[in-house]
Amino acid sequence: MKPDVSVFGNRLRKNLAHWRKWARRRGISCFRVYDRDVPQFPFAIDLFEAVSPRSETHLHVQEIDTGWKMSDAEYTAWLTAVCEAIIEACDVPATQLHLKRRERQRGSSQYEKLDEAAQAFVVEESGHRFEVNFDTYLDTGLFLDHRLTRALAAQSVAARSRHGRDVRFLNLFAYTGSFSVYAALAGARRSETVDLSNTYQAWTARNLALNALDPSRHLLVRADAFAWLADALQRDVRYDVIVLDPPSFSNSKKMQGVLDIQRDHIALIEHCYALLVHGGELFFSTNLRSFSLDEALARRLALLELTHKTVPDDFDRSGRPPPHRSWHAVKGSLV
Repeated sequence: MKPDVSVFGNRLRKNLAHWRKWARRRGISCFRVYDRDVPQFPFAIDLFEAVSPRSETHLHVQEIDTGWKMSDAEYTAWLTAVCEAIIEACDVPATQLHLKRRERQRGSSQYEKLDEAAQAFVVEESGHRFEVNFDTYLDTGLFLDHRLTRALAAQSVAARSRHGRDVRFLNLFAYTGSFSVYAALAGARRSETVDLSNTYQAWTARNLALNALDPSRHLLVRADAFAWLADALQRDVRYDVIVLDPPSFSNSKKMQGVLDIQRDHIALIEHCYALLVHGGELFFSTNLRSFSLDEALARRLALLELTHKTVPDDFDRSGRPPPHRSWHAVKGSLV
């Protein structure tokens, strides 16, 4: 007997009508459609409107591990019924549904390759172009929950640029460089994008090229962020705007140690703050659900929480923790 998933299908259909209308009003082409809205169907579904190599809709579907136990036959029948309901509700071919299983991640496992031959697509976000890949890794290359954080950082860059400042921007733990693209298009004269991965630095280079940005002004630095920060402090360089968005945990063999953001956030934030010009701005965020910002650090650097301004409506689920938390500091605004 085929599992009854009609409750899920009806909710997804209703969600899609609402969020598609919401997105069109705002010129948004990539957004979250469903996020465990029906507890019995623990999925997160993101919709991407690709513009290249062809215009088509793709669905990135993540099954959230709940620990529920089913037999293999029951699970296969249930998951098949769920995927069929998604395809029907969203009116997309099965080939444009990309299913992942998101389990508890430690270290670099979320960045390991799943499908070497997967195809890359280009999407647009507020006039910015990004390469996404739905099948090679657990994540697509563009974190949609940081859509507003990118915009806020870009606004800071643009405000300084309008006043004739030669804006320098720093992006640490940069992943595929989306913050760097926003900053450069907002008027950053120069930027440095720091990440340890050759794969993601190459991805960032493609994102810069997609937006016709000059690589001689927007430098890619493959480095351990801790070692790079220590060196930058020695070189006495300064930046107008810094984005610090580290993973919760990393034990990459390429690093000089193990990153634990709860343990290490004080040193990371202090070092970034030291690299700011007077009046410069730091944006810090983390997706660690249990994260607790050091209170003494927050008072000393006047760190203000911005989470209410950086979590988009399509990621705001009442009664559920936000997908990330964020803070902002202006150097010189000491208390």
